[in-house]
Amino acid sequence: MEIADLIGPEGVVPNLRATNKKQALQELARRAAEITGLSERAILDVLLERERLGTTGVGNGIAIPHGKLATLTRLYGLFARLERPIDFDSIDEQPVDLIFLLLAPETAGADHLKALARVSRLLRDKGMCEKLRGTDKAEGLYALLTESPAIRAA
Repeated sequence: MEIADLIGPEGVVPNLRATNKKQALQELARRAAEITGLSERAILDVLLERERLGTTGVGNGIAIPHGKLATLTRLYGLFARLERPIDFDSIDEQPVDLIFLLLAPETAGADHLKALARVSRLLRDKGMCEKLRGTDKAEGLYALLTESPAIRAA
């Protein structure tokens, strides 16, 4: 599974404005609703419920909020680079400035886990995160996120 299988160019937000975690999730839910055709409220509810189980702020300025919705037919991703870092209750207590939202059908057990692992691997790459933080154009962010791992390794 590649990042390009999860996210399209319309799923990249180069300068998301939010002052806190809830506001960031609300804005991401709004944008995800436009892409998926689902209710913004349903998406936000799933994301907030997941956050109640434990933060999706994984450290190093990165958050990977995710959830499952019965009415989805495939996995969807949305990437946002925040205009300013925000508190996300991250495990390392550092503010977050890169967010990759992942939404999956309720039936996508293994695929959901594979997608989470793929996103996590991508965002664990410090060099990749530096490039993402240094790019404020949607096209450039999309190109970085979706370039082949073989090309990156070269």
